[in-house]
Amino acid sequence: MIRLVDFVASTIALAVLAPLFLVVMLVLRFTGEHEVFYLQERVGLGGRPFRVLKFATMLKESPNLAGGFLTQKDDPRVLPFGRILRKWKVNELPQLLNVWLGQMSLVGPRPQAAVHYNLYNARQKAAIDSLTPGLTGLGSLIFRDEEGLLERSGLGFDYVHDELITPYKGDLELWYAANRSIVLYFRILFLTAISILVPGGSYLESFPGLPQPPAELRRLL
Repeated sequence: MIRLVDFVASTIALAVLAPLFLVVMLVLRFTGEHEVFYLQERVGLGGRPFRVLKFATMLKESPNLAGGFLTQKDDPRVLPFGRILRKWKVNELPQLLNVWLGQMSLVGPRPQAAVHYNLYNARQKAAIDSLTPGLTGLGSLIFRDEEGLLERSGLGFDYVHDELITPYKGDLELWYAANRSIVLYFRILFLTAISILVPGGSYLESFPGLPQPPAELRRLL
């Protein structure tokens, strides 16, 4: 059922968004480093690698520069037009093609680069590997403003991301795997749309029974 919804919805979305894609592609082609798309290897269903498609918003050498795969607020590697695309999550929309191809779902665990995927414990990895990665998901909804959270924390970015956020995201994906349903699927889609249109909301209380974050992380959310 969910795969059918993914296929139909991504087909319609790609058709409707084609004019927007064309405008964005033209602007990217003639600005910044003139790159339109960015392919990045991520870990997908069954722990197998695949490449996600995004609009190019950062310097081509970004993974090899300070910060690596972790993007921070006001990151100097992000190009000017890229900031606009990232603010409204337009840079992620080409992943609708990944959804159409069946490599991703509209809703599921956000696919991670191997370096971040390997921060999950074995139980979390098993749950994540059993699910098709998503364009949005529980973890990405709760941490909609992850870049801002890292900045506000006043702590080391790597510590907050690796020791606080990632373990809790893994617990969220465990919960999602155990409670996955078409109703939850549409609930996450709806709340994701709200989070983009009305930034700044908290969604921890939107899912009864959700595991609670540790106190140090709760203070930051």
